[in-house]
Amino acid sequence: MKRFVILLCALTTMSVAQDSKKIKEDAKVLGPVLLQKDKIRKEVKDGEMKQYFLVLLKRGPIRNQDSTTAAELQKGHLANIDRLYKEGKIDLAGPMGYDGDLRGIFVFNCETYDEVLNLCATDPSIKVGRLTVEIYSWWSAKGAKLR
Repeated sequence: MKRFVILLCALTTMSVAQDSKKIKEDAKVLGPVLLQKDKIRKEVKDGEMKQYFLVLLKRGPIRNQDSTTAAELQKGHLANIDRLYKEGKIDLAGPMGYDGDLRGIFVFNCETYDEVLNLCATDPSIKVGRLTVEIYSWWSAKGAKLR
């Protein structure tokens, strides 16, 4: 009986270790979320989920512009957002409701991280270092809306 219990414990440990290894192999990290590859493939294939890119706009290191220059940069920043929206690249954009380091967000509807990075580089405030960006892959229901 003692041998049976030891054998059962050994088999259970081996099974758990193999399951844990399988889960790690089947998982993929997308930004801050851990999802299983098979589930992602199914949802994307079925059109239930779509990859977007969440961009966090943060206070940049170069903020020593005079008020006239800062106003011109803001005007260019807003014009750039408008252009990207009309091109179908940005689905959502807006400032934060407080005066902290996080200044605003964009939600890009693009195919790749590199495309988003290149489009962010067209923003005058990002170009001069007034703003910096953090880009995250983000999944949502295709066609999801705010309400």
